[in-house]
Order: sequence, then structure tokens, then C-alpha cells
Amino acid sequence: MHVAIIMDGNGRWAARRGLPRTAGHVQGAKAVRRIVEAAALADIATLTLYAFSCDNWGRPPGEVAALLRLLRRSLLTETGHCAESLVRVNVIGRRDRLSPDLLRAIEHCERMTAEGSRLNLRIAIDYSARHSILQAARSGLAGAGGEERQFLQRMDEVNHSALATEGVDLLIRTGGEKRLSDFLLWECAYAELYFTDCLWPDFDADGLHQALSDYARRQRRFGRVPETADAAL
Repeated sequence: MHVAIIMDGNGRWAARRGLPRTAGHVQGAKAVRRIVEAAALADIATLTLYAFSCDNWGRPPGEVAALLRLLRRSLLTETGHCAESLVRVNVIGRRDRLSPDLLRAIEHCERMTAEGSRLNLRIAIDYSARHSILQAARSGLAGAGGEERQFLQRMDEVNHSALATEGVDLLIRTGGEKRLSDFLLWECAYAELYFTDCLWPDFDADGLHQALSDYARRQRRFGRVPETADAAL
């Protein structure tokens, strides 16, 4: 299954403790390792984490710089662990606005973990679902020949660079907010949504298992009726 997480609440976690917001982001990075390990143990095939959105550029410059430095440092320090754990790392989102140092860290991590087969970890950096869909549509229109079927096929072909290659089964958002925030809008067309008040730095394996248990109790019909209802007709 494909699980996606909007990791929300780092700033509030820090504020409640009288700490700077950057301290919350540091603790949030530690939560990432816990959840990646828990996801691998839970046999989740793909885990997509929302690390930095296109809108996050609008935050105070100091916080943006600290976030990007933390992302680079995390990629560098976790590459070896991911490779040993057979976790393949892919970064989605724009790359034209990232610093050369961060780009090198991304490319190094992707290269060193390319053989990972246990978990596909996708990290969204400078990501906007609306931008991704627009880019895919532009590319699709250029090669679709006006046919809807060809257009949709083209949309699938450009997924590697613009959209996910598979739909999201479960979307989790921590921090108590209940919105998608321009995250995986195309892929979440039929996703089950799970919201928790737990702030991201406090989210752990138990929290993930609670979300998975809630998901297991749901019935996904994709617009159809249950088979029992079909039989009753």
C-alpha cells in the first residue's frame, strides 16, 4: 500500500516548550526515522512524506534556510542507514530552486539507495500538487494528439518526474489540521484520510499503527456499491 503523511506540528511542538521553531524541525527529523522504520516493518510498499512545500518559501528566511540545511544534513546522514535497510529514496518536487549543495545530497542519496527493495521512500521537497499536475498536463498536451486516451497515457508516462506512479491508499495528517495543503491531489483522488491531533515530533510507531488499524476497518468502494448490496438487487 501507499501511505502519505503531511508532517504538521513542528512549530507548535517547539512553541509549547518555549523553544525556537527550528528545534521543532530537528525533533521532527527524528520522527521521520522512527516512521520510516515502522513503515518498513509494517510492509508498507511506498511512503511519501511532505517535507517542504512550494508555499513554505513564504516563511521567514531564517526558518527556510534552517529547514533546507536540516533536509540536506538528514539526507547525508541517513543515506547509509537507508541503503543498509533496503529503503529506496526518491525526492519529488521542483529542483530548479534548490541550492547546489542540497541537489548534490539528493542525487547522492537517490544513487546510493537505488537498489532498495523493502520500502520506497518518497520525500516531497519544494513540492506543489497543482504545479505537478500543470507540468504533466502541459507535457501531455504536447504529445497527446488530441485523444483523451492518449492524453491520459501521457499523464502516466510523465508521472516519474511530475506525479506519483501509484495512487495513495492512506493519507495521514498530524497536528490537528484537516486539509490537504496542495499535497498529492491527483494521487489522493480515492485515498482514505486520517487526521490526528498528535504533533509530528511526537508521532511514533503506535500512532502509525493506529492509523493503519483505522484504515483496515474502512470499506473502499471507488464509487461502486458493496457486493452484498449488488446481490440484494
